[in-house]
Amino acid sequence: MPMHQLPRRAVLGAALAVAGTGALAAGSDSGGDHGGAHSPGGAQDSGTYVSPRGKEVEAAEAARGSGPVREVSLTATRSRLDLGGGRTVASWAYADRLPGREVRVTAGDTLALTLANHLPEPTSLHWHGLALRNDMDGVPGLTQRDIAPGADFAYRFAVPHPGTYWFHPHSGVQQDRGLYAPLIVEDPKEPLAYDKEWVVVLDDWVDGVEGSTPDAVLDELSGGMSGGMDHGAHTMSGSGEDDPGDSGPSRMMMGARSELLGGDAGDVAYPYYLVNGRVAEDPEMFRARPGDRIRLRIINAGGDTAFRVALGGHRLTVTHTDGFPVRPTTGDALLLGMGERYDVLVTAGDGVFPLTALAEGKKAAALAVLRTGSGAAPAASVRPEELEGKVVQAGRLVPDPSVALPTRLPDRTIRMRLTGGMARYDWTFDGQPYDAKQRRPVEAGERVRVVFDNGTAMWHPLHLHGHTFALGGNAAGARKDTAIVLPHRSLTVDFDADNPGLWMVHCHNVYHAEAGMMTVLGYRA
Repeated sequence: MPMHQLPRRAVLGAALAVAGTGALAAGSDSGGDHGGAHSPGGAQDSGTYVSPRGKEVEAAEAARGSGPVREVSLTATRSRLDLGGGRTVASWAYADRLPGREVRVTAGDTLALTLANHLPEPTSLHWHGLALRNDMDGVPGLTQRDIAPGADFAYRFAVPHPGTYWFHPHSGVQQDRGLYAPLIVEDPKEPLAYDKEWVVVLDDWVDGVEGSTPDAVLDELSGGMSGGMDHGAHTMSGSGEDDPGDSGPSRMMMGARSELLGGDAGDVAYPYYLVNGRVAEDPEMFRARPGDRIRLRIINAGGDTAFRVALGGHRLTVTHTDGFPVRPTTGDALLLGMGERYDVLVTAGDGVFPLTALAEGKKAAALAVLRTGSGAAPAASVRPEELEGKVVQAGRLVPDPSVALPTRLPDRTIRMRLTGGMARYDWTFDGQPYDAKQRRPVEAGERVRVVFDNGTAMWHPLHLHGHTFALGGNAAGARKDTAIVLPHRSLTVDFDADNPGLWMVHCHNVYHAEAGMMTVLGYRA
């Protein structure tokens, strides 16, 4: 790959990359003053910050306790994946499964997972949504070194909170290959009563189709709308095998529109949309009995696609979002941005029902099937009427009292302006591309308010590592770690600074993040 095509995080982390395991050596920046109670929009690099392996991180981990150890071995490798319907693709995955094999633990356990890297490039593992120790967060160049080809890394951390989570690389655009899997943390005092559980992972798929790769998609997008490309032309029609010379057909999307997303729905025209690794023409079948109470854990693992999800013939009762419980709220459909998760309960009817995940604004859909009785399977083109019904909105959810943030005025307000656009594909915060050494300071014990002001014409699903926040800038908002910010709108969130370290904030559109829409919250030492 030419140097100008290297993912930005790979360039930033290159000086830190080593063969073998281990995290960044303890160390911190020095100099500068505190910065006051209100942080300016731009990031700061002054002051002394908690190291990912510092004593503060060790103390926070010790306070979480150490429960039974769950040991897991995982291998990231080249693999040929069966998407169903006779479609196979060459990609990268965890073993030969799509999604990767589910990891299931109980809250209070210690997870000890060793990742072996059999890929041709460095990789990493980020545990999306977990409040874990900082040096296990899986961000190369910030919290750990890259896991070099042929090396492995031993992740070990306490898992404090039950809920629906997932894991994926934080290395370039690798997440938009087959490198993702669910992480389910069971509640030892589970309050919900249900008969069956269905983990539903949504994805948009491009890798290995007609020579396309996520890196080639990023390279095309990075040329911007003014790059003089013929967006309808096929530059190559290949076999789908990995070949660094292949770029595939154009994948830039034009004219994707969604009222729910405030206009432009996405940048990438994916050839396939998947539920649990299957195309709509050959969907996964989930079997239950009429009257069964089913818990669906729905995860959007996509790279550039929001999904509107409905189960034909049923209403959905939302019980959790991003792992944390809410007051049960019933609706017909859900909207999930990339990285978001929802748990819902349904009481199964008698028959065969489509679980449709509409690729919002992209005129396509993924499909799975719930079968409780006889009847023909629905066609891939089915669109349940529930998709046009009441869509449950995250901003209207109310947290369960057990997880609501205590009422408190913020000690610090951080404002971030979302900037950039398609013309130059220069997505950033405050006009500054990501730099791992630039930190926005917080202090342990503070109630921190973050105001995201979206100055762009695009929606962005924003994700905070290592914490959950309350939506709406008050304790009455649902607890989440990923939330949609609509174009030319603002979103205010509050969180408690109770997990020391250096933590990413970024857009979970993998291409926006890699273009530069990432920043760091740093705890002052």
